[in-house]
Amino acid sequence: MKLTILGGGGFRVPLVYGALLQDHAEGRVTHVVLHDLDPARLSAVTRVLAEQAAGVPDAPEVSATTDLDEALRGADFVFSAIRVGGLEGRANDERVALAEGVLGQETVGAGGIAYGLRTVPVAVDIARRVARLAPDAWVINFTNPAGLVTEAMSRHLGDRVIGICDSPVGLGRRIARVLGANPKEAWIDYVGLNHLGWVRGLRVAGRDELPRLLADPDLLGSFEEGKLFGVDWLRSLGAIPNEYLHYYYFNREAVRAYQQAEKTRGAFLHDQQARFYAEMGNPDAPAWKVWNQTRAEREATYMAENRETAGAGERDEDDLSGGYEKVALALMRAIARDERTTLILNVRNQRTLSVLDTDAVIEVPCLVDANGAHPVTVDPLPDHATGLVCAVKAVEREVLAAADSGSRATAVKAFALHPLVDSVNVARRLVEGYTEVHPGLAYLR
Repeated sequence: MKLTILGGGGFRVPLVYGALLQDHAEGRVTHVVLHDLDPARLSAVTRVLAEQAAGVPDAPEVSATTDLDEALRGADFVFSAIRVGGLEGRANDERVALAEGVLGQETVGAGGIAYGLRTVPVAVDIARRVARLAPDAWVINFTNPAGLVTEAMSRHLGDRVIGICDSPVGLGRRIARVLGANPKEAWIDYVGLNHLGWVRGLRVAGRDELPRLLADPDLLGSFEEGKLFGVDWLRSLGAIPNEYLHYYYFNREAVRAYQQAEKTRGAFLHDQQARFYAEMGNPDAPAWKVWNQTRAEREATYMAENRETAGAGERDEDDLSGGYEKVALALMRAIARDERTTLILNVRNQRTLSVLDTDAVIEVPCLVDANGAHPVTVDPLPDHATGLVCAVKAVEREVLAAADSGSRATAVKAFALHPLVDSVNVARRLVEGYTEVHPGLAYLR
C-alpha cells in the first residue's frame, strides 16, 4: 500500500513514519513517498527516516520527489501536512496581528484567517489533482486550519477527505487518566469545530464519569485543562473545553502574554527548525538523535504563554508524546482493512448538528470502516457553544468565498466577523498588513 505525504520535508514526518514502523500486519503501508517543494528539507527528513528504520527488516520503502503529480499517482492514501509560506509565514501572521492588538495564533483568530486565505487555494489545487490522478485515494488532512482546509478539499473530494487533529485525543486521554479509566475503553462525548470543541461526557461501561470529575476540585485541577482554565470556570461550563478555547475565554491575557513574549511561537519554531535543517546539512550529523532532541524542546514549549498566563506550570511528561500520527494510522487501518473503530475526526456534518448545514465540516466522534468516517449523532450544543461554533463557521465560509473569488472585501469581512477581531477598521488594516508580507495573498483584489 502506498502512502504519499505532502509536506514530506516537514519536521513531524518522522512521527508518522514511526507509527508505520510499528505496523507489521497484512495490508500495511509498504511504500512512503515524501513530497516537498524544498529538496534540502526532503534530504534531511529522508536521512532521519533511514536512521529511524535501522534494524527494522520490513520497514516501508521511502522515496522523495518535488513533483506533485508523480507523488500522487497510484497513492492509496494521501497525508496532507503542508505549510504554505513556511514558518516565516506563521511568524508574520503573529507579528501583524499582535501589532493590531489581536491574536495571531496560526489556527485561531486573525492568524488563522491569514493562514487559511493563503492555504485554501493550494489545498484546492491538491484536491483537484487527487481527484484526477488518484481518484480512489483517501486524503487525510492535517494541514491547518484543519477544519477549514478539510471543508475546502471536501468540495472536490466529498467524504474521501478526512481531517485529523491530536488535540481531542490528548484531551480525552487526560480526562480518562485522571478518572482512572482506560482511554481505549472510554466513549468521549466531544463535539464542535477543529480547535473549538468541548468534552461533555466520558462514558465507561455505560456510565458517565465526567460529573465525578467536575464535582472533585482536586481531581479537576490536577491535569492540563484544569490548570489552564481553572476549576471554577470548568465547573461553570459543565464541560471540558479544548485547550485552544483558552484563546477565547482568556483572550486579553493571551494577547498580552504573546505581546510580551521574547519570541512568538512561530518565530521560536522558525529559528529552532532552521537550526535543525542547517545541522542536517552536515553529512556526519546523527540525524535521528538531533531530530529527537529538537522535538523534545518543541513539545515542552507548546502553548507556553497560555500556561504562564494561567499559572499552569510545565506540561506533564505524559503530554509530550504528540498523537496525531497514531490517529492517522488508526484511520488508515480502519479504512484499508475494515477494522472498525471510533475516532474523533473532522468530517462533513450531514445531520449531526442541526444548527449547521450538511456540508459544514465539524469535529465529532465518528465510526470508521472501509467506507470511510461516519459522524455519530450527538446531543445539541448549549447556547454559548452554539454561538461560538456558528460565528466561527460563518468566518470560515467567508474565507472560502474570498479564496474562491479573490475578493479583498470578502477577506475583510472574514476578519471583521471573527469574535476575536473587534473592529472593521482593524480588519481592514489586517488585510493590508497581511497582503504586504505574504506574496501568496496577491490574488486578493
